[in-house]
Amino acid sequence: MEKEIKAEFERIGFSLEEEEEILKKCLTFCINYKLTPSDLISSWEVYYLNRQLNGSAIQNAQMDGFLLHLQNEQKDAIIKEEQYPHIYSSNDVDMILSDEIYDAKEGILGTPTDRPENLYSDSPETNGYKPSSGKPSRLASNHMTPFGQRTNKFVVQFTFNKLQDTENDVNVDELANQEDDVIRRVRPIERCSLEIQGSRPEPGCRFMYDRIEDRFNSIENRIRRHASAVGATGLYEEPVDPTVASQKSIFSVGMVCCDGEGRLNEKSILLQGSVEHSGGQRVRLDLQKLAQFSLFPGQVVGIEGNNPSGHCLIASKVVDSIPLSVSPDMDLPPPKKQAMDQEFQPSSPTSTLTDLSMVIAAGPFSTTDNLLFEPLTELLAYASRKQPQLLVLMGPFVDSEHPEIKMGTVDRSYDDIFRVEILRRLQDYTEFMGPAARVILVPSVRDASHDFVFPQVLLFLDLIKYSLYLKVFAIHCYEFQVKVGCCTVDILRQLSGEEISRIPADSSSRDRMGRLATHLLRQHSFYPLYPPSEDVPLDFSLAPEALRIPSIPDILVLPSDLAPFVKVLSLGGSVDGEQQVKCISVNPGRLAKGVGGGTFVELTYSGDPDTTSASIIRM
Repeated sequence: MEKEIKAEFERIGFSLEEEEEILKKCLTFCINYKLTPSDLISSWEVYYLNRQLNGSAIQNAQMDGFLLHLQNEQKDAIIKEEQYPHIYSSNDVDMILSDEIYDAKEGILGTPTDRPENLYSDSPETNGYKPSSGKPSRLASNHMTPFGQRTNKFVVQFTFNKLQDTENDVNVDELANQEDDVIRRVRPIERCSLEIQGSRPEPGCRFMYDRIEDRFNSIENRIRRHASAVGATGLYEEPVDPTVASQKSIFSVGMVCCDGEGRLNEKSILLQGSVEHSGGQRVRLDLQKLAQFSLFPGQVVGIEGNNPSGHCLIASKVVDSIPLSVSPDMDLPPPKKQAMDQEFQPSSPTSTLTDLSMVIAAGPFSTTDNLLFEPLTELLAYASRKQPQLLVLMGPFVDSEHPEIKMGTVDRSYDDIFRVEILRRLQDYTEFMGPAARVILVPSVRDASHDFVFPQVLLFLDLIKYSLYLKVFAIHCYEFQVKVGCCTVDILRQLSGEEISRIPADSSSRDRMGRLATHLLRQHSFYPLYPPSEDVPLDFSLAPEALRIPSIPDILVLPSDLAPFVKVLSLGGSVDGEQQVKCISVNPGRLAKGVGGGTFVELTYSGDPDTTSASIIRM
């Protein structure tokens, strides 16, 4: 066959540079995809023309891209075949009568015999929900993906306050009757209303035109706001210039920064004061007297200590948070609010809603070996069975880090992939669930189909009917309001790499993930790190207030590559008479990891963190 492949290449005028290696790979392609040499050469001609390659010499480096082209051809062929109706035969009748769970001839997975797996086994066909994209949720056995070959699906990995799973209380016979229904009835759910809070860049705005002046003003405003808020508490002296030599104890407010381009350490910490107090000058910080601290570049803190020489401020106390009774935004107008459901009213004056059910997931939504978006399909199938009031999906939707997109082997535009693979599935989901179901889309800087800038603009204006882009949003549930904040930039991982800390063994701050999330609330910012990470296109000229957290949210969603978690963060309580404010921090993880499934979070908020329940579910 290798000779036939070489002859076919020479027949159409191609030569092989690394002949032995190329022929071995081509032979493997023919065996794996059941191709004849002529079929293989025909596919090569299509690939050669589509990629607009030059020259007649075939290089070994081109084989990787050719392999992806063959995989896409096979995938399209499978999809085209499965669009035709299935013709039933006597084998199908025998299978139904004998209640077989696996058809060896067709290779289709059926209902598992293990009852717990049956309860968590999701399929669009068994739930009455079908994607209209035409892509099957399961492929034939000889084309099964690693994601489709999983045996355990939707396994609860972590439970917070023991999320009550209503499906586990369903009678086995009743569940079987539901699965046998041709059309499964959707139980009615109460609809919640949404409201955007805070500013954001306008669609169509120009970005990456920020100047040094914009960056300087952003830093200066943060320092001045914190200094005013700390001074308003009356607990500390008026902030002074930390660079002036003084034998007595002083109090100063500034931003933590590094004296070089490397990572922060105890010997390289500087404190940059405001222009008002110190002309923006920096002074070295000595932390030897501190028993506990947690610092990172860009953090605005208050330092109490003395500077006998004028060159080094010896810290005796670090104030890294502002009492909740004092807002750093006291001199600013209230944040903008935009009601998105003006036409929505409760069905009756007596309508009550005491719980808010949410399913939270973060991209990527497709495994790295294909662009079939199988994890998203199964997530929507799970949501169609659980029927939450709110489905929060955070990017990346079309991941720019996906191998096929990075290599440029995709034959469709990114907008077309987003529209067909994401929006069409979500439209089917919302139509199946009814008008009470809400879907929220939050883009990411890794979205290939979206502007590469942070903070980000609206996703699409024509999505306003059934999905919204929100940075901070409030959810009205008749009896209470739930404030939810989210940020798709992996700020937790970036803070984890930049933070330095000294924590006593018996301190509650030993919880590293909770401490990192608390930094955002104490700094009143979704992105307090400065300078920003190299992969974050932070533009200070766009909506400078968009990254601020005006008030402590009830739920803070921070998707990250770090381990998923659900934690209760406590703030305040240090001042006499001040009550602690609690916030639920959620990291849903990634829905797809490599060629396998990842995690997402199912949460039911009941008005208080102590009564809220949540579960981290592994795909």
